[in-house]
Amino acid sequence: MSRSSDSEAVASPCISVCAIDPVSGLCGGCFRTLDEIAGWVDFSITEKHEVIATLPGRRSTFGLAIDARMEEGMEQPLDDSAER
Repeated sequence: MSRSSDSEAVASPCISVCAIDPVSGLCGGCFRTLDEIAGWVDFSITEKHEVIATLPGRRSTFGLAIDARMEEGMEQPLDDSAER
C-alpha cells in the first residue's frame, strides 16, 4: 500500500472497542480486519475511503453475530489459572 503525505486527512473509524471476533476476523467496534487496522497509518486516502466504504456492509452482515459473541464472552467467568 502506498503512503501519501496527506493520508492523515481521513479519520480512523476506530471507536475504541477493540476486540477481534475470532469467527469473522473483524474488530467488533470498527469492523476492520487486523491488516486494515495495522496498515491504516500507511494507507493512501483512496485506500482509507475504500475500507470505510466496506464498513456499513460488514456491520449489516456481521454486526449482530459479533455483538452476540462479544456478549457471550463477557458472561463467561474468567479462568484465572493462566495467571498463576
